[in-house]
Amino acid sequence: MDLSPAAALELWRVALIESVRRDSPDLSARQMAVLLSVAGTPPPHTVRGLARTLNVSKPAITRALDRLSKLSFVRRRTDEEDRRSVLVECTEAGRGYVDSFGQLVIAAANGTRPEPQLRRASGD
Repeated sequence: MDLSPAAALELWRVALIESVRRDSPDLSARQMAVLLSVAGTPPPHTVRGLARTLNVSKPAITRALDRLSKLSFVRRRTDEEDRRSVLVECTEAGRGYVDSFGQLVIAAANGTRPEPQLRRASGD
């Protein structure tokens, strides 16, 4: 499927609007980029590696991970092989959110209303 930039942005806009209508967690572009990177690329994922991939500082990644952790979308743990390194893993809730958002984009492309709803995180 070849899309123009305007058509691609329209799909993203329609998906975002549906996400807002469903009262799903409000992720910044950076938070979404971190979540999609962790959920969509092979592990292992580290704070240092995510910062390099996204070309942002480690503190910026840490702030994004703080929010994603609060939503239970990712979890961090110390790397047993290199205790200075923090590994980042996508949780089932995070994968569910990503999959549901993907369904919103597909529905936008097909001009249909998506099912199921995006999952709300506890405490949001």
